[in-house]
Amino acid sequence: MEETRRRPNARGKGELLREEIVTAAVRMLDELADDEALSLRAVAREVSIAATSVYLHFPDRDALVLAAMQRCHEELVGAGDEAAAAAPGPAAALRARILAQAAWAQEHSGLYKVLHESKVHRRHGMPFKEIMVARTTEAVQRCMDAGVAPADDAAIVAIDLRTAVNGMLAQRINEPDLPWPPAVGQLDRFLVKLVGLRA
Repeated sequence: MEETRRRPNARGKGELLREEIVTAAVRMLDELADDEALSLRAVAREVSIAATSVYLHFPDRDALVLAAMQRCHEELVGAGDEAAAAAPGPAAALRARILAQAAWAQEHSGLYKVLHESKVHRRHGMPFKEIMVARTTEAVQRCMDAGVAPADDAAIVAIDLRTAVNGMLAQRINEPDLPWPPAVGQLDRFLVKLVGLRA
């Protein structure tokens, strides 16, 4: 059977190949839901390039997984920003941000699992996640400033909220057969109990 060869990028277009490699890794990680199951050779086959071409952009698998996770995190933050921008007030904006995060996790459960449970994360950390923490903290602070949530330390409240939301989403992904209550209702209870928004 004749092997399909990928046409090489023109000179100076190496960054395009890097993006193709990351895109393939993201797609494969969503299916695998495990960063350790990803191999650079498999990614190379997916992009129809030689394995050595991957090493020109990523020294090892960890570097590729980190790049893929940064791409996912940017998408997750972007979805939250877009949803919050369309909301009519600070309480609705915080809720919209959380619901957008939950929707992304449901659509990309494998990626969400890797983003929060990967061995790469435990070894190297993911400093780009600080953006999501900052966005949530700012959203909580706006609710407090508007008087729709009681005054408190916004950073601590945001951490409590993120812990609850991430735990809920991870459990739903890892234990899908449990009799879960509706996700929206559970998220709304977090907002009421942890942030102090009105029901």
